[in-house]
Amino acid sequence: MPQIIFFTVVGVAAYFGYRTLIREAERVTAKVRRTEKQTANGAMGTLVKDPKTGEYRLAKD
Repeated sequence: MPQIIFFTVVGVAAYFGYRTLIREAERVTAKVRRTEKQTANGAMGTLVKDPKTGEYRLAKD
């Protein structure tokens, strides 16, 4: 019985670790693609509209 609990805990930890790894990889990939687009266009940054004020500001990475 202790083995089942141990392997269940290890499996759950591996699952959440995998999900975290995938989420981080997607975030980094999106940042790299944004940077590639900026260098191709000669832009100095990406503007994002603030929903509260309606003003555009540079995106924070």
